[in-house]
Amino acid sequence: MSNYTKILIAIDLSEESLQVVNRGCAMAAEKAAEVHLIHVIEPLSFAYGGDIPMDFSGIQEEISDQARAQLAKVGTDYSVDGANQHTVFGRPEVEIHQMAEELGSDLIVVGSHGRYGLALLMGSTANGVLHGASCDVLAVRVGT
Repeated sequence: MSNYTKILIAIDLSEESLQVVNRGCAMAAEKAAEVHLIHVIEPLSFAYGGDIPMDFSGIQEEISDQARAQLAKVGTDYSVDGANQHTVFGRPEVEIHQMAEELGSDLIVVGSHGRYGLALLMGSTANGVLHGASCDVLAVRVGT
């Protein structure tokens, strides 16, 4: 196993994502690696394709505030410094790759639900992260 020095843990802030944080932090402790947490918020306009003539800025800001608060709690619970907690907007796989590059991460840890059938064909965040990463990716099976 590589000697990882900087680990980026990507979480969706669900209860299951704590399994991902546990695994990533355990690996970091073994290797004395620096830990960063990232949560990516998909803009509401992505979900609705801009077809609804509404101003989502207030709702988006509230979602962002709640996500930052939840990420801060996870960071506190796992002793991850506030400067190493990142809440960003965009497509998860794109933003995770970009953050890993910016930080010089040598490992990305993501959760995987082990989807099959139609869900697998449509893809997942873990799959997107795996196929575009310039560093190692650990997919932690969650929800089992």
